[in-house]
Amino acid sequence: MSLKSVNDILGVLEQQAQWQEQPFQRLLKCWVEVVGAVVATHTRPLSIQRDVLRVATSSAAWAQNMTFGRQTLLLKLNEKLPTPLADIRFSTAEWSSLPDKQKQQQIVLADEHPSYLGNLSNSHYEVTPPNKNANIAFRYWAKTIQRRSHGLPLCPQCQCPTPPGELQRWQVCSLCAAKQLSDL
Repeated sequence: MSLKSVNDILGVLEQQAQWQEQPFQRLLKCWVEVVGAVVATHTRPLSIQRDVLRVATSSAAWAQNMTFGRQTLLLKLNEKLPTPLADIRFSTAEWSSLPDKQKQQQIVLADEHPSYLGNLSNSHYEVTPPNKNANIAFRYWAKTIQRRSHGLPLCPQCQCPTPPGELQRWQVCSLCAAKQLSDL
């Protein structure tokens, strides 16, 4: 019985894993490296059928641009893939159906919004609003809004307390900015 080193065994396992790996999975792993980050944001490989790669693009202009450079792209991809591709087809057809991962990336986090005021949970704020009747709930809400807006800069147009992010972005509060856009 011969003993093999751990490195030899790991090398054999790695080769087997690469051999069993599907060409499309390998293509997805190297796509950004081959096309570049900017192109990768406007393209998405869909499938390989009969040695032809189908790629969705964000616009017709991107599809046309990528079609012009497809021979160079084919050479680069074929260096990375176990079975060579015969051709690449670019289309905008399936771009609108984004995968769940990309849909999640498009969600804006609360702290990235210009109206975000930071963590306002201080010990002197009530945690739960009173639910006795509508008038008491409204008074609680009004006091909470008054506390939150205390110390905020004022909108130069309507003089309402405004989150600093809104003033940086639009130079006015969001309501005044919306009114200005609707007047255009």
